[in-house]
Amino acid sequence: MAPRSLESSITPMEMLNKATVETLYKALLGQEAMEEEVVPNLLATDLEWWFHGPPQCQHMMRVLTGETPHNKAFRFEPRTVTAIGDCCVIAEGWEGQAYWVHVWTLKHGLITQFREYFNTWLVVRDLRSSVWKDRNIKHQNVTLWQSQPRDLYRRSLPGLLLAI
Repeated sequence: MAPRSLESSITPMEMLNKATVETLYKALLGQEAMEEEVVPNLLATDLEWWFHGPPQCQHMMRVLTGETPHNKAFRFEPRTVTAIGDCCVIAEGWEGQAYWVHVWTLKHGLITQFREYFNTWLVVRDLRSSVWKDRNIKHQNVTLWQSQPRDLYRRSLPGLLLAI
């Protein structure tokens, strides 16, 4: 799903945030020089974390906290990385039967919140949309992003709506 009608309307802050998240994944895959120094500089010291999925699948938080070395952990290789507004980046990937979505919230290029969804379909909707302000327009659901697990379309997974 195309999150917007004009892809060229991406802002400089969206580009910065997307680049930050892409740098994080590259560092965790060992593709970034000095990855041990890169990752901590991308994350707020008080990173807020949410998880939805089987408890044994909390892979990213185990890597970010150092519980599991990144070179021995589940390999997160995003298939898509999409900036949504000036503060949110969504990454999605799947390997075999494992499907994951990461929602990163950033402030001035620093990751402040992380939401991990494992084996869960996700739809992101904007509840702050200007259509809510016009009383003549009925409430509309503005979908900003939704899961696109091409290899897993026949699977039955729980679905969640993330309202931002």
